[in-house]
Amino acid sequence: MKKIFSVLLLYSLALATTEIRAAETNAVADADAAYTRTINQRADKIVATLGITDTSKTVRVRDIIAGQYRDLNEIHEARDAQIKALKEKSGADKTAANATIQTVRDETKPKLDKLHAEFLARLSAELSSEQVDKVKDGLTYGVLPLTYGVYLKMYPELTEEQKTQIKTWLTEARELAMDGSTSDEKHAVFGKYKGKINNYLSKAGYDAKKAEQNLKKSTAKPSDSQPK
Repeated sequence: MKKIFSVLLLYSLALATTEIRAAETNAVADADAAYTRTINQRADKIVATLGITDTSKTVRVRDIIAGQYRDLNEIHEARDAQIKALKEKSGADKTAANATIQTVRDETKPKLDKLHAEFLARLSAELSSEQVDKVKDGLTYGVLPLTYGVYLKMYPELTEEQKTQIKTWLTEARELAMDGSTSDEKHAVFGKYKGKINNYLSKAGYDAKKAEQNLKKSTAKPSDSQPK
């Protein structure tokens, strides 16, 4: 009787273990399917701005962009897991933690650079340079053209040389921001470059307060009493 009970107990445990593993596998599969839908939707929105009429090309470009989202996510997840472990190991020693975290970021950079170059090569095989720029803007929430437009409104007296310099720095920011893991991380990259641009304009003698007033005037809606 005891032997039968033992066999039944082992069978029940094995069955429970199998069911747990199956449930875990299904959960992982469901999560991956949900993530795939999300990145495909993001990619579809970007592709919709490119004016592609060839359906097969549309799918190819969508898959390239979605694949970039997935590949970046894998690199960032591995990086973030390392950073988390280092923070826990360092404890209250923030100096040591910051140093080791920077090391992890430095070690991750070549992987991101390689992926970045490969991604642009695949895009360039399918798209024009103008379309590639639209993809870059899509991946970075259109911050470059929006920010550049704001600077032109704030500083209407900018020389062509200054406009070129601002555009160059924002373009550099976009290239770096493309590889960011989150919206905050991408916007932080642009934030650093905006600081550089603001210092550049300040040294050139531009008044930031006047620039803010220029922006307000350019965005103000005419009152109903004014002639239209």
